[in-house]
Amino acid sequence: MKRTHNNGELNISYVNQEVKLIGWVSKRRNFGAMVFIDLRDRYGITQIVVDESLTESIKDVRNEYILQVSGTVMERKDKNSKLATGDIEVIASTIVIVNTAETTPLIIADETDALEDTRLKYRYLDMRRPVIQEKFFIRHKITKTMRDFLEEQDFIEVETPILTKSTPEGARDYLVPSRVHAGEFYALPQSPQLFKQLLMISGFERYYQVARCFRDEDLRADRQMEFTQVDIETSFLDEEEIQDMVDKMFQKLMKEVKGIDIEVPIQKMKYQEAMERYGSDKPDIRYTMELQDLTTELKNSEFQVFQNALRAEGIIKAIKVSNKAEASRKQIDQYTEEAKKNGAGGLVALKYINGAIEGSAAKFLSNEDMEALKNTLALKENDLILIAAGEWENTCNALGAVRSYIAKENSYYSNSDYKFLWVTDFPLLEYSEADERFYAKHHPFTRPKEEDIPYLMTDPKRVKACAYDLVLNGFELGGGSLRIYNQEMQKQMFQLLGFTDSEIKERFGFFIDAFQYGTPPHGGVAFGLDRIAMILTESDSLRDVIAYPKNANAKCPLSDAPSAVSQAQLNELFLSIKK
Repeated sequence: MKRTHNNGELNISYVNQEVKLIGWVSKRRNFGAMVFIDLRDRYGITQIVVDESLTESIKDVRNEYILQVSGTVMERKDKNSKLATGDIEVIASTIVIVNTAETTPLIIADETDALEDTRLKYRYLDMRRPVIQEKFFIRHKITKTMRDFLEEQDFIEVETPILTKSTPEGARDYLVPSRVHAGEFYALPQSPQLFKQLLMISGFERYYQVARCFRDEDLRADRQMEFTQVDIETSFLDEEEIQDMVDKMFQKLMKEVKGIDIEVPIQKMKYQEAMERYGSDKPDIRYTMELQDLTTELKNSEFQVFQNALRAEGIIKAIKVSNKAEASRKQIDQYTEEAKKNGAGGLVALKYINGAIEGSAAKFLSNEDMEALKNTLALKENDLILIAAGEWENTCNALGAVRSYIAKENSYYSNSDYKFLWVTDFPLLEYSEADERFYAKHHPFTRPKEEDIPYLMTDPKRVKACAYDLVLNGFELGGGSLRIYNQEMQKQMFQLLGFTDSEIKERFGFFIDAFQYGTPPHGGVAFGLDRIAMILTESDSLRDVIAYPKNANAKCPLSDAPSAVSQAQLNELFLSIKK
């Protein structure tokens, strides 16, 4: 089954040449004694012209049959500018049916009407669609570009274990029972975190890996239970040097993959400022509509909603939406629901019309309150004002979510516009009132800022981390930090997180032991390859750029995993299923 050319390369320079092609039938058009066939492979489509001498031999041929065609390249009279091969066609001299095909359960074309579960059940057919294949070619180019850059920077790729020890890293582990060691379990890695730090202790200095990671957490459009990250770790580099290196990597990536020049150094913003201005630690800076603080201006307001927040040491913040005073009650309810889902008790919605502030809550506001709103928000005719009051983080998050919702609803940005941002200086820890304990904001191995180390054990809430996230268009591409390399400081960090000495030894003993043998200052960063591919292919979901993804219910529609196993398999692993 040989071919001389692929279906995307023939052009006017090949006219009168004899060629041999192979591919799938993308479309068949009958015109009496003459038949036109679009022959498709991964490279493109070539139009095949079949005259009456051959039509009988292909009378049963339909879409997705595989054909081998020999023929002569001719110039087309009706050229197709949408195809790379649109200036030519191949006049068939012989056609061989290589294989037949049943009628497919979905249309194999860029546009298909199939539901997502159907597409995922027949993913091998879905991935024949040129629009899906193009996403994977781009994903491959992203991976190759990042690999090439890191190789140029003297990094070495090292594989780390898939079957490893269960250590608490934020999400639930996937556990694998051991047949050899009854009652004991391996865990699939949530990341190569401990092992890449051990590689620094081993003296490799510059490591990377295109690593498979696993987290047992609820799925959404930009999250999968198994995913791929480009994992990077370095020794003897500080925060600025790591970020500068990453800037150059993404500058190369955007140029080679998208043909776009991005400015470096990439803009930096501290966590506190990002939350205050955008209500998010991964802000989308393609549009403005920033949060405004009204706490001082409304501190004397008698409106009960505001007073309750201030008595609880909360804040009052607002966003102004230009030219949206005509928003319907239904839209306001949707904004309110979005705010509630993200931690707010509700929203106060006001409108600035004919030089006056209107709305159901306006009657609770004094003239002084009205003037404060007008001046602080610089109100203009037809503005919509949305106010939230409460605890600082919840209020910022809620208005940030509403900001994103409104921007998407009104297309305030273009998917082909790319705005990068470093978010830095995160809190080292976050306190859970419910659990009455601290949790690591990133992970337990993050180094505190040098100036905050004295407060680590006395005032941990004020300690900032040497941590940084790279954000693109409101998505966290990845993050990293400088790592703790002092044994005593690492022990203090574990104690702050509530681990006893025995728990530290049990869960992290092998890691802590390594710190005794000359641990270099080190740090790193990891990027979600799937998420980068999703954004750069302008896809709506990670599932479009993962070959065989799970659906929203954590099932694989193609293989029907997860599934039950036999009693014999359970017996081998010393397991029983509890009803």
